[in-house]
Amino acid sequence: MHTSISTILLRSFRLLPRVGRNFIVTASAATFTGCQLYQPSPLDPAAHAEAWRSRAPSDEQVRDFARRIETTTPRSVPFNPGDGLTLAEGELVALVYNPDLRVARLKAGVAKANAEHAGRWDDPELSLDVLKVTEGVPHPWIVGSALSLTIPISGRLRVEQARAEAAKHSELARVAEEEWKTLRDLHKTWLSWSANRLRLEQAERIVLSLDSVVETTGKLAEAGELPRTESALFKIEQASRKADIARLRGYVQEGEQEIRSLLGISPTAPAKLLPTLSSATGKVREDLAKSNPTLVRLRTDYVVAELTLLREIRKQYPDLQLGPQFEDDQGQSKIGMIGALPIPILHSNKGGIAAARAEREVARAAFETELERTEGRLAALRARLEGSRARRQSFDSNVVPLVDQQIDDARSLLELGEGGSLVLLESLVRAHEAKLDLIEVRLEESTTQTEIRHLLGPDRLTATTK
Repeated sequence: MHTSISTILLRSFRLLPRVGRNFIVTASAATFTGCQLYQPSPLDPAAHAEAWRSRAPSDEQVRDFARRIETTTPRSVPFNPGDGLTLAEGELVALVYNPDLRVARLKAGVAKANAEHAGRWDDPELSLDVLKVTEGVPHPWIVGSALSLTIPISGRLRVEQARAEAAKHSELARVAEEEWKTLRDLHKTWLSWSANRLRLEQAERIVLSLDSVVETTGKLAEAGELPRTESALFKIEQASRKADIARLRGYVQEGEQEIRSLLGISPTAPAKLLPTLSSATGKVREDLAKSNPTLVRLRTDYVVAELTLLREIRKQYPDLQLGPQFEDDQGQSKIGMIGALPIPILHSNKGGIAAARAEREVARAAFETELERTEGRLAALRARLEGSRARRQSFDSNVVPLVDQQIDDARSLLELGEGGSLVLLESLVRAHEAKLDLIEVRLEESTTQTEIRHLLGPDRLTATTK
């Protein structure tokens, strides 16, 4: 007669000694009660889009973060985006809502979860053997069960726990690095947008100046006191500068949307951005390896690589497998112990050790070469900053006053009817270009200061939780 597997297992269970049956029941109950249930969490794009569009720099979430920052780093100006959002206030909004930072923090949460549960013992293994004697005997069933438990005598689990903790700190350092990079990108984008705002204002000023001059030269041309070809040059210049206005308005609108993207707010969120072309240079650091966010993160990566190598070395040493064993052999119950100890003579985790050793050298090289690049980049930026400052001072004290005076003189000559129309046109164009050059120099100086500040690192290098 055919006997099903379930029938065999049931008979085998009944043949076990009482202590064995109780043991299996208890182990099975512990197995199922320790399991977690799956809870689905589907995406809801519509709800997220609505929440995103409702964000604003003045939200309580941002204000609460600003208050918490204030307790550790006092600010000269309190957070108040109601009268317009400054660059300093925009930094706080970006730290709360920037989408890339949200992902980086969630990844750090994965490392934190791994660290919380690292170094646990392996689950015990319950085995059951069922045999039946084919010849006729009073008790044909031979049933055995055992519970094996891996006892970590190699010390591997302690290293696993230390490595997971180091990996968590590495991810937190990566979050701090991403936060600092985000603030750098925000500064550069804000400065570029502000420069385009100034260029637009300058273009609008020269168009206004040309409007009055075009009217004057037109009347002079009609009276025969000025060639029409010279009068037409002012109209051509006026049309060209109006085209510049349209182009710059597009740049300003694009820059504002880029800033909003970095802030993590929607294109229609209520936020009035205040332009600026000033940026503070970071303080001098004695040890870049402890202040530069990228170097700090690479140092933590090297610690992880060190502990990874130690873990792989510990893996070559065996762990002991030990546990109780029960058996019912032809009506005779037996109880004892089962044990196993791997012999590391063939595999010995040689591949894992070699790979981990090579990864450690990669981590060392990544830190050392980044330190070289940072020092070299810092020296180059400081040289550029010195040149930018010298150029700006020259424009402020010499070029701009001279061209402004030239415009006044040429305008006076034209009003007196003594000619000078082409001189006036050239003076207006030169003045406009000089002021655009001044804006460019100021932008270069501020951007360089931002880059230097980014390389030197913040005063306190800690990843925010929000």
